[in-house]
Amino acid sequence: MFRLFKNFHKKDFLFIVLAILFIAGQVGLELKMPEYMSTITRLVQTEGSEMSDILANGGMMLLCAFGSLISTIIAGWFVSNVGADFTYIVRKKIFDKVESLGVNEIKKFSTASLITRTTNDVTQVRLVISMGANMLIRAPMSAIWAIAKISGKSWQWSTATSVAVIIMLATVITIMMVVIPRFKIIQKLTDRLNGVTRENLTGIRVVRAFNAEKYQENKFDVANTKVSDTARFVDRVLSVMSPMMYMIMNGITLTIYLIGATLISRSIMADKLTVFSDMVVFSTYAMHVIMSFLMVAMIFMMIPRAQVSAERINEVLDEEITIKDGSFDDDTAETGTVEFRNVSFKYPDAEEYLLKDISFRAEKGQTVAFIGSTGSGKSTLINLVPRFYDATDGAVFVDGVNVKDYKQKALHQKLGYVPQKAVIFSGTVTSNIAYGDSKNGKPNERKIQAVAKVAQAKKFVEKLDKKYNAHIAQSGTNISGGQKQRLAIARAVARDPEIYIFDDSFSALDYKTDAALRQALKDYTKDATSLIVAQRIGTIMHADQIIVLDKGKCVGHGTHKELLKNCEIYKEIALSQLTKEELNV
Repeated sequence: MFRLFKNFHKKDFLFIVLAILFIAGQVGLELKMPEYMSTITRLVQTEGSEMSDILANGGMMLLCAFGSLISTIIAGWFVSNVGADFTYIVRKKIFDKVESLGVNEIKKFSTASLITRTTNDVTQVRLVISMGANMLIRAPMSAIWAIAKISGKSWQWSTATSVAVIIMLATVITIMMVVIPRFKIIQKLTDRLNGVTRENLTGIRVVRAFNAEKYQENKFDVANTKVSDTARFVDRVLSVMSPMMYMIMNGITLTIYLIGATLISRSIMADKLTVFSDMVVFSTYAMHVIMSFLMVAMIFMMIPRAQVSAERINEVLDEEITIKDGSFDDDTAETGTVEFRNVSFKYPDAEEYLLKDISFRAEKGQTVAFIGSTGSGKSTLINLVPRFYDATDGAVFVDGVNVKDYKQKALHQKLGYVPQKAVIFSGTVTSNIAYGDSKNGKPNERKIQAVAKVAQAKKFVEKLDKKYNAHIAQSGTNISGGQKQRLAIARAVARDPEIYIFDDSFSALDYKTDAALRQALKDYTKDATSLIVAQRIGTIMHADQIIVLDKGKCVGHGTHKELLKNCEIYKEIALSQLTKEELNV
């Protein structure tokens, strides 16, 4: 956990020093009050004492109490600021790290777990800083100072206090041994609970369509019950702490007074008042000692859970990035070219290759299409271009430069990517089309309308209430699948990239819209290279090159007409979708 503290700002270390000073002042003022109380006790019991002396000592007690209050507030303000800064910095680092992780690394953590680590786990560590730091600084000061004050007063009282401390520590250690192993379990169960909740929310339409609400409720109840039962067990064990502490504190007070009564009865008259005064002071300081050890115990109850959370945070921050930035971001001799040289790929934990020895070259302005059966590796192949994965063997070149040599930002500036599943963000139509950085800056209103027209989105957008300023819900839940695809295509076109990547991006469009969109794209992107993954022959039959994949291997490469003659797999796919007349066979 202490590794995370390197994320403090320089001002936070200053705040910690100031907090220590104010906490020291608070403890000093609190421990000064019993001395005034002892003096007042003697004055009240002594004949001829002046009321002004009693009031003066009472006034000093009030000043000490007020000073302690002010010191507590100021120290709390400093510590709270340190905790808030820590939370901000660590959450930002986790978010930035996740942004830089490759797809393979992200798969090691579930989405629900990453959300829990960014929120709940960071909060657990912050609680130790905001609450625990105050107690951790105060408790040793108070205990040492109080012990110094009462040392030498009476060995009987000291023995009783020591026994009370030992009983308290034994109780705390026993409780810790029981609950600490369950803290890690709770965090993992919270991941699972978040995962079930997220799955239910993202799939709510399917859940309702299949009348599966009861199934989802039972699934949630199982996850929720496990979290609740574990947390309930921990809470029940921890609930023993409070009555035990009160019993110990009340017991030590009673013991001190019983011992004091015995000492007073055995003392001569002249010493009785001194013993009584010492007993009052000792009982107060003994409470400070007990409370100090109690605070230490509470800290050690908080630290194990925070330690579990800190380890989970560090797992994300320490995850090695396999997709590492190159250094190249200069101008290239070529423009708009993509080349695969003997590229093979398999997932890190897989035994078999998903892609095997793929080679082709796309020149500027060409359209290269990929087709094949489900699972043949089409999407994986084009995902090697933006480096969502890196080729296991061989190399991928963009504009004559190995993609591994590029700075990722420079590489992505050359690309316009439309994923298989259209991703739409909450905001407006304009914010979605103008999303992200572009080499030409943010597109203006005229450009947005132009690319919407190319993507065949203009008609439905201008029917919306606020047109281009119309609200788009998270994940685009208030528009159709075809509309989402067209907005995703418009977003890619707005970048004016050198290379377009369409990963089965026309599947939700009807044939008429598909044909119109492809024609508009052909005219608008004639100087750009297009890589298209598609299932429809009609979408790709006019491509300059068509690559047919089967079980990760290239089994056909050529134009539509060439493949109809030379590639049996392509011919089978084509005839399953179109007639011989339509195919011009």
